[in-house]
Amino acid sequence: MKINITAKGIELTPAISEYVTRKVSALEKYFESSPDAVAQVEVGKSTQHHKSGDVFRAEVHIIGAGLDLYATSEQADLYAAIDVVKDEIISTAMHKKGKFQTMSRKGGQAVKNMMKGLNFFKRRK
Repeated sequence: MKINITAKGIELTPAISEYVTRKVSALEKYFESSPDAVAQVEVGKSTQHHKSGDVFRAEVHIIGAGLDLYATSEQADLYAAIDVVKDEIISTAMHKKGKFQTMSRKGGQAVKNMMKGLNFFKRRK
């Protein structure tokens, strides 16, 4: 998985870059079926005027081989925002994987029932 990291409103230090790379590369095991996936990560400060103090934002957008996953998080700590967004992406990936498997099993079950029905009619003749 290719990882693109951008920073908005903060300097992208080697420590932040290494932390993001470590967290996002841990997601690779969930996307083994699509090795050409690209993870676009954006970290930075949220500059909305109604929020007091430092509010950090982390966004992850994973694209490639039929994937289009997006998650965002705003926290008081940058590292906490990265952790939360990683958990959200895992949750979204597991949901989509389960939905795909359920739909394929339903399709397989429908074909099986149809074949049973055809065999039932052939036997009765």
